[in-house]
Amino acid sequence: MRQALAVVAGIGAAAVIAAPVLAHPHVFMDTALEVIRDEAGRAEALRVTWTYDPFFSLVLITERGLDPDGDGVLTEAETAALQGFDMNWTPGFPGDTYAFAGTRAVALSGPRDGVARYEGGRIISSHIRDLAEPVAGLLVVKNYDPTYYTEYTIREVRAEGCGTEIIAPEISQAEQELQAALAEIPADVDIEMGFPEVGALFAQEVRVTCGAS
Repeated sequence: MRQALAVVAGIGAAAVIAAPVLAHPHVFMDTALEVIRDEAGRAEALRVTWTYDPFFSLVLITERGLDPDGDGVLTEAETAALQGFDMNWTPGFPGDTYAFAGTRAVALSGPRDGVARYEGGRIISSHIRDLAEPVAGLLVVKNYDPTYYTEYTIREVRAEGCGTEIIAPEISQAEQELQAALAEIPADVDIEMGFPEVGALFAQEVRVTCGAS
C-alpha cells in the first residue's frame, strides 16, 4: 500500500534494501480478512485487518512521537493519535485489496470504520470496505501492492457459513517474471522509480463460497 506508507518511505532505506537487484519489498504485512454477509447470505463487505511488521511499526511509532518511554504500550492519547494513519487514501486508490465475483471484478468502496492499535511491538489496523454489489456464490479476494513495495501474507479468512480456501502463488514463476522485468529496466533508471508492477504475481488468492439463504 505504497500511498498509505509514503510518509516513511525514505526512512531507513539503507536498512531495508538488502540487495541492489531485489530492492522490494520493503514492508511486510500479515492480513486477516472477514467476509460480512447480508440478510440473504450474500457477501456485502470485507473487514480487512493489517498487522505491520515490527521494524516498520517501530519506525512509524517513533516518527509520530508515540511511546516515548519505549515500553511498547500507548496511552489513550497516543492511541487516539495513531487512528487513521493509513486511511488517508486519494480518490480511486484501490487500497491493495481486489474483489471478484468469480472472474468478474467487483468494485470496493473506500475504507470506513478504521481503527488502529499498537500491540506486541506491531501496529494492527483494520477497516471495512463495502462491495459495490452483493456476491452470492464464489467471491475471490486478493491483497497485494502492484509495485511490490509491500508484501502481504494472508494469515486468516473468516466467513461464517461459507467455504474458504487460500491459494498460494506460483513463486518460482513469479520470481522468473520479476527477474525478466528487472532486466528490461535501463541502467540509468532508478530501480525505485522504475520498479515493475509485479505485485499481482506474488499475491495469494482467497476463494470464499457463500450460498444465499
